[in-house]
Amino acid sequence: MPLARRLTLVDAVAIGLGSMIGAGVFSVWAPAMGVAGSGILIALAIAAIVAYCNATASAQLAAAHPVAGGTYAYARAEIGPWWGFVAGWSFVIGKIASCAAMAMTFAAYAAPEGWEVPVAVAAVVALAAVNCFGVTRTALVTRILVVCSLLGLAVVVAVGLGGSSSTAPAPLPDASAYGVLQGAGLLFFAFAGYARIATMGEEVVDPARTIPRAIALALGGTVVVYTLVAITVVIVLGGDAVTSTTPLADVVTASGWTALTPVVRVAAAAASLGALLALLTGIGRTTLAMAREEDLPRFLAKVDERWHVPRRAEITIAVIIVMIVLVADLRDAIGFSSFGVLLYYLIANAAAFRQRTAARRYPRVLQVVGALGCLVLVNTLPVVASVVGTAVVLVGVLYRMIRLRLAR
Repeated sequence: MPLARRLTLVDAVAIGLGSMIGAGVFSVWAPAMGVAGSGILIALAIAAIVAYCNATASAQLAAAHPVAGGTYAYARAEIGPWWGFVAGWSFVIGKIASCAAMAMTFAAYAAPEGWEVPVAVAAVVALAAVNCFGVTRTALVTRILVVCSLLGLAVVVAVGLGGSSSTAPAPLPDASAYGVLQGAGLLFFAFAGYARIATMGEEVVDPARTIPRAIALALGGTVVVYTLVAITVVIVLGGDAVTSTTPLADVVTASGWTALTPVVRVAAAAASLGALLALLTGIGRTTLAMAREEDLPRFLAKVDERWHVPRRAEITIAVIIVMIVLVADLRDAIGFSSFGVLLYYLIANAAAFRQRTAARRYPRVLQVVGALGCLVLVNTLPVVASVVGTAVVLVGVLYRMIRLRLAR
């Protein structure tokens, strides 16, 4: 059964914004500043350029292949089933790690001390339930959460840039070329939300026109927000941001507006929930597409007849995320997520590069820059994230090899 086309341009942009803004603003600054140091804004610029190149590849592919599954489906069509499988598997494992990171971020801002893990688990379960009752409900909830997030970020920027601190911020660590690139790789984790739009190609109204526009609007708005927030954090907190688990709340406190700290915590919680909801939606659709091709168990390919959502896939993913939340660390989750997402977009750029003239919307040079950027950034990520990521990708490849051999 095909998925229903119900998402408008506004819905798609809201899902993209919810994914990106919630993912980056509230969780990525400490690890990124810890390695990029005073070069954090350069790292942000590099991540944004690579993200833009990848976004054009995703938009071009989505316009030509308006089906669920994102680069998994695109790469299968353009460069072959094995490339599609590696892309889809990388997306699923990377975004599952992102979901765990978002649940932990929500709990860091919203939960009483000592209750972070139960609250994170509850958030995953609740939003998985929302996803199981229809994509239009997902879009509506995401839109509300995005508005709350943007209002909270506006307060942070206004207070941080307009307030006064009694003490000078601690200096940031010195920058190095390698550190800046590693920071860009970690920051890329925060820009990956536009993939949610592409993976929902089977549910978007007029996808050939809507998806490219939604990706461009969501990414452009996110770059502006990130730049303003990065400048604010650097000016107000400086090196103290490296050890902060709630940097934006600390910006408000350091600026002398302690009374507004609860407002920022609410906004952070809303942003994290918005990101988690959109991420769950995208992973569910890619899992559905892979299960349809038997690259994942066929059991996951079932679409609910009443609500038109891949309910079995949604529930299975939620269970895995809960297990990760129970054992994982936030920084490791971010690094592992970046590994999977960068590999995913490397294949997206290769697939878009292969498209012929009739399907082309952007110059091929953008796909070359995007692919090279992904290769460079993935090789600068923390060693543990790269080793674990490689091992999990190889496990997926081995699973597919065994399945194909048994099928013969």
